[in-house]
Amino acid sequence: MIENERDIRHEQVLRAARQMMTAARTAPKGKGIDILEMALIEGEEVRTLSETMVAMVEEHGMKFFLRDAANILSAECIIIIGTREQPQGLNCGHCGSATCAGRTEGTPCALNSIDLGIAIGSACAMAADLRLDTRVMFSAGLAAQRLGWLPGCRSVMAIPVSASSKNPFFDRKSPST
Repeated sequence: MIENERDIRHEQVLRAARQMMTAARTAPKGKGIDILEMALIEGEEVRTLSETMVAMVEEHGMKFFLRDAANILSAECIIIIGTREQPQGLNCGHCGSATCAGRTEGTPCALNSIDLGIAIGSACAMAADLRLDTRVMFSAGLAAQRLGWLPGCRSVMAIPVSASSKNPFFDRKSPST
C-alpha cells in the first residue's frame, strides 16, 4: 500500500487537533477547578464562522476581522476554547475588585482568564510539537462566542490549524477596506 501525504493530511490534522484539545484539558487549572469548554469545528462551520466575523465588522468597525475571516478559510479545522464564568472565591483582587462578592457583574474572574490562557498555551505547545501551523485568534473566538458554540462560556478564543508548506496565519495582508 502507498499512502500519499496529500491524501491523508486532513485526517492527520484532525487527529493532531484532538491532541491539542487533550493538552488544553490537562493543563493546570486554578484551585484544580475545570471550567473550560472546547470544540473542534471544520467544514461548513468554518465558513459560518468566517461569515459571522465579516458581519461583526458592521457593528464594531474592527477591520482586522475581515482579514481574519478570510484567513481562517485556509484552516483544516479550528479549535475553540472558552471558559465559563465562575469566581474562585480567593478574594485576591486580581480582577480589580477587593472581593469576589464585590466584583462588578460581567467582570471576569482573573483566574478563569488565566486558566484559559494556560490551556491555549498547552494546546499551541502541542501544535508546535506536532509541527502544525496555528495562530490564536481573539476575533474568531468572539464570533464563535456570538454563535453560541460553547454554551455558558463568557470568553472564547479560537485556534485555526493547518498543515501546509507555509503557515497561512502569518505574513497576512491587511484588510483593504
